[in-house]
Amino acid sequence: MRRRPVAIEYSDWYGRRLKIHQVASWAMLPIFAAQYAAGQQLLDHGEEGAAGWARDWHEPLAGATGALFAVNTITGGWNLWDARRDPKARKWRTAHAVLMLVADAGFALTPAFAEDEDDDEGGGSRLKTHRTVALTSMGIAAVSWVMMLPPFRRE
Repeated sequence: MRRRPVAIEYSDWYGRRLKIHQVASWAMLPIFAAQYAAGQQLLDHGEEGAAGWARDWHEPLAGATGALFAVNTITGGWNLWDARRDPKARKWRTAHAVLMLVADAGFALTPAFAEDEDDDEGGGSRLKTHRTVALTSMGIAAVSWVMMLPPFRRE
């Protein structure tokens, strides 16, 4: 005997959070591109030799990345919870959430690998790790973002 489908009702706030989440997500790729350019400039030329824009914008862009991911983690997590009873695309939503949480963790760890100004070790291995963790997190986030676009999204 087949179970009768249950109607799932979403609140108006679900829709508002979804809109905030979607609009904010479009800022991700431009922030990533600018952050990559600034970080590469700093890695290639050092703090002193890098272009002024790279020195001036690398940290604020990192802050923008953190703020964007905070907003989207809160709105996305809240909506994931509200949609927990909806079987439609549950696995897809869950995969997106898990990938974004992995990217969140990577972005949270990235600053730990930035060299301190008074670090005498040299060699830049920490900076390369910093870059690798940041780029891996960007890649995971980008894949997770693309999977939610209409041509790829599973309903």
